[in-house]
Amino acid sequence: MTDTFRQLGSVLQGQPTSDGAGVKLKRIVSPQQKQAFDPFILLDEFASEHAGDYIAGFPEHPHRGFETVTYMLAGAMLHRDHLGNEGHLRPGGVQWMTAGRGIIHSEMPEQENGLLRGFQLWINLPAREKMTQPRYQEFSAEQIPAFELADGGTLKVIAGDFELNGQHLAGAVKGISTAPLYLDIALAKAQTLVIPVPPQHTVLVYVYDGTLAVDTGRQPLNAGQLGHMLKGDAIRLTAQDQPARCLLIAAAPLHEPVVQSGPFVMNTHEEIEQAYRDYRDGVLAQ
Repeated sequence: MTDTFRQLGSVLQGQPTSDGAGVKLKRIVSPQQKQAFDPFILLDEFASEHAGDYIAGFPEHPHRGFETVTYMLAGAMLHRDHLGNEGHLRPGGVQWMTAGRGIIHSEMPEQENGLLRGFQLWINLPAREKMTQPRYQEFSAEQIPAFELADGGTLKVIAGDFELNGQHLAGAVKGISTAPLYLDIALAKAQTLVIPVPPQHTVLVYVYDGTLAVDTGRQPLNAGQLGHMLKGDAIRLTAQDQPARCLLIAAAPLHEPVVQSGPFVMNTHEEIEQAYRDYRDGVLAQ
């Protein structure tokens, strides 16, 4: 069967902003883009060697109605939530938190200097799961399956089922209804890799180091750029004149109304208003 390679649709350039208690970051996908990348709501990259850019962290705050995915490249973060969970994210580690009906948590740096780098992704929950009990999955770098590619690159499977050259890997994260595929891909100079993807999934490629061609005949994506890929069942990635690294994230779209306000993502304005009332009344996370 011949692969139908996805072509590049829109290209987004990450924009500098701040969040939490003043953490400087790059916002790549914004909630203001509505359902352009259904079911993805937000994608941020944080990366700084200057403690003043991140040391204040993300103090206690609520969420309802979606999932947050934190993936670390460098540095250390401490997660605490109202359920008594505590997690220590280290380089290469991931936390996949399903906020469900409500969770109150904090994410604070566990370092006073040096490089802190990673990503946070928000994925919408289907209406039937927005009021489920919150939960989270956390994995160290050693628990995340990885391929060593023949030409010198590597591929880490954070979520989803993936097969390459007859070898099957199941990602560390399980039981997510949007059937996500979350890959961290490192390619050597001029290396090409073909990635099969579910034909109906929304697929995004974010280049965070180097330059990567994702569509023959189109301008390559540079570091800090995200490509929204059109329909097809495979993606062909080619590093240019230097090594390149990217995130490939894909998930099944929900095709449901989305209303987002601050830390809440629901289906109607009434549900958003109820979330604010519940948080104000101290019952959001009960």
